[in-house]
Amino acid sequence: MRLDQKLYDEVIYLLEELSQDTTVPKNVRKSASDSKTRLLKVNESLDIRCATAVSLLDEMANDPNVPAHGRAALYTVISRLEALAKS
Repeated sequence: MRLDQKLYDEVIYLLEELSQDTTVPKNVRKSASDSKTRLLKVNESLDIRCATAVSLLDEMANDPNVPAHGRAALYTVISRLEALAKS
């Protein structure tokens, strides 16, 4: 499987931005940070790393305490991760 480097870099950037966004709850920032760390572990296959990150972020997106802009950011990252897993 060939890594789509541009999409991978975009996902890492978006997760970094979300993990630094003080307008979203702390648990969302932590999930974004954990997802980024997991994606950077190259000893696992990319589809497993993406699936784990999607699972973490999807859980946050379903949290009623997340503001609308935070949920939109989460869904953006999730869709990019799903595209990356298929690339």
